[in-house]
Order: sequence, then C-alpha cells, then structure tokens
Amino acid sequence: QVQLLESGGGLVQAGGSLRLSCAASGRTFSRYTMAWFRQAPGKEREFLAATSFSTYIADSVKDRFTISRDNAKNTVYLQMNSLKPEDTAVYYCAGRATSSGTWYLSYTKYDDWGQGTQVSVSS
Repeated sequence: QVQLLESGGGLVQAGGSLRLSCAASGRTFSRYTMAWFRQAPGKEREFLAATSFSTYIADSVKDRFTISRDNAKNTVYLQMNSLKPEDTAVYYCAGRATSSGTWYLSYTKYDDWGQGTQVSVSS
C-alpha cells in the first residue's frame, strides 16, 4: 500500500496549462500502476491516464494531457495543456499493483487514493 498526496491544482484561464503532481510514500512505487482520475460535481469519476512500464491516455484527453513518472522521486505527474472550462473537477491520483499487460480504467480497480486537488478553468 502507498499513501498519495496530490498538488498543483488551482484556477487557470481557458487555454492555460497546469501540472499536477502526486507524491507517493512506500518502497514499492516502481511496481505500482499509477493513474489520474477526475470527478466533476454530479458526475462519475472519470479515468484520464495511467502509467506503469508504459503509458495509457484516455481518448477524451490524449491530445492535451500527458502522464509521466519519476520513480526516483516516487512521483507521478499529469501535464494538462489547452485547458477548457469542462476540465473543471477534482483531480485524484490513484495506485494499484501492476498487472502485466492490463490497463484498468475503472476507479473500482484502484486500491490507493489521494485526497484530490481542485482544478478550476475559467472561460
């Protein structure tokens, strides 16, 4: 199990960029699949991106968002460009033990969660 702490959220104008960070505790981070989700009010938690030995980005954001990780720093990042008002949500970092060859897109498949960071995009 790892403990996760997101940072980097805030208020940005449409068209702007933000980089979210998620710092993880624990010595098994390199063997974890890390993912980013978001949840807007009244909506389900939405998968955005995941990384283990490679990366997977949801089609809905693949032209604007990228995910990366630094195992030496136990940190995963979400770079968000060309932000839109509809990107406004609470963004969550999640983790689970890596299963070779499998990407999990449902939030129910992740064991560890951060507290979330608010991203607000103004028009």
